[in-house]
Amino acid sequence: MTTFVFVLDRKGRSLMPCHPARARKLLKKGRARVHKVFPFTIRLTDRELENSSVQPMLIKIDPGSKETGIALLREEKNKGHHALYFINLQHRGQQIRNALHKRLCLRRSRRSRNLRYRSPRFLNRRRAEGWLAPSLQHRADSILSWVSRLRKITPVERISQELVKFDTQLIQNSKIEGIEYQQGELAGYELREYLLEKFGRKCIYCGADNVPLNIDHVIPKSKGGSNRVTNLVLACVQCNQKKGSRSIEEFLKDKPEVLRQIKNQLKQPLKDAASVNATRWKLFNKLKSTDFPFEVGSGALTKFNRKKFGIPKAHWLDALCVGNVPSVTNWRNLNVLNIKCCGRGAYQRTRTDKYGFPRGICMRQKKVYGFSTGDMVKAIIPKGKKKGVYVGKVAVRKTGSFNLQTSGQTIQGISYRYCRLITHSDGYSYSWKSGPLPPRVETRGILGEVR
Repeated sequence: MTTFVFVLDRKGRSLMPCHPARARKLLKKGRARVHKVFPFTIRLTDRELENSSVQPMLIKIDPGSKETGIALLREEKNKGHHALYFINLQHRGQQIRNALHKRLCLRRSRRSRNLRYRSPRFLNRRRAEGWLAPSLQHRADSILSWVSRLRKITPVERISQELVKFDTQLIQNSKIEGIEYQQGELAGYELREYLLEKFGRKCIYCGADNVPLNIDHVIPKSKGGSNRVTNLVLACVQCNQKKGSRSIEEFLKDKPEVLRQIKNQLKQPLKDAASVNATRWKLFNKLKSTDFPFEVGSGALTKFNRKKFGIPKAHWLDALCVGNVPSVTNWRNLNVLNIKCCGRGAYQRTRTDKYGFPRGICMRQKKVYGFSTGDMVKAIIPKGKKKGVYVGKVAVRKTGSFNLQTSGQTIQGISYRYCRLITHSDGYSYSWKSGPLPPRVETRGILGEVR
């Protein structure tokens, strides 16, 4: 597997990416310096940009709810596409949603304790036109941020986006048509009457009838469940209280037959489809406002190209197949840079429990001995039980005894004296993963060779 290296000239202008072997030679001879670690970028010390030194390149984007695929390609003379770099961007929309819900609970508890006499002020806010919830706005902003970063280190000339729309009615029922499609399944029903009709006026967990029935959330609201009808069932008072905030798998772990029957009655959640539908035009308008030629492709065209060239299903490979694709090469030989959005910490200096009561106070200073939480470091421990070399993200303490989180474990109590900074925290964590298929060597020359 290969990972190409981004190249800048001595004035910081982007050149064609080069092969890692070529980058090592340039660094060893002193002709280049490391400009950035993730994505790995070098800056030449003896060369400036020439008109003949770059070739047309384009960025292709496959937006998703939880992950977004980004492919960086080179356009060849025969209008084929040669893959150079793959990125799998993991969003943190659910993390943002949970943080906002936690803040809401904290403010409600504070209000009930100290400000009960004040009139509520929850309807005096005015939202701007085109407003999106923070968990949705984050998806568009993170994609735009990485498109902007790639434009600074590569000679991009064109951007492509998959503009896909999910029909939630057809996802639930592929045979729906006519007036049923227009009105939906709740037409003519109240919500409770619909649930009584659907589940036969019985408790879905124990089968009890002729008893008071409550509306229960299959996925509890405390764990991200919604009020959508597909997440609601009927339960007797005893089962509803016994289930509490547990998941249905945990509650019915001793009743696999009942669990399987309930899952067959339920429909798949549409949260991911709704988030893509809500953010697609925001991303489209932002990308269209750039100075680059911009094109869009449908989801059906992406699937056609993927089937045509025998490419497996993955977000970064879907991005490769967006729009008009005459041919693709080199997609089997590339690793994928996995980028996870982690944020830059929190302003809140007091940690609270799930009920909103304080349980700990964070230190006021962000840096300790030159390190801050989220920095990627390399720790070389010469002796002791923790002897070895570790690379990962650091969590700092005022005492100078840090925690280091690697890909497989967390090592506690590492002194700052053994740590060496690799890169500062920028709100993301990085890791590499191999492509979906074993590598197959293609007899092609090095792309964008720097002379």
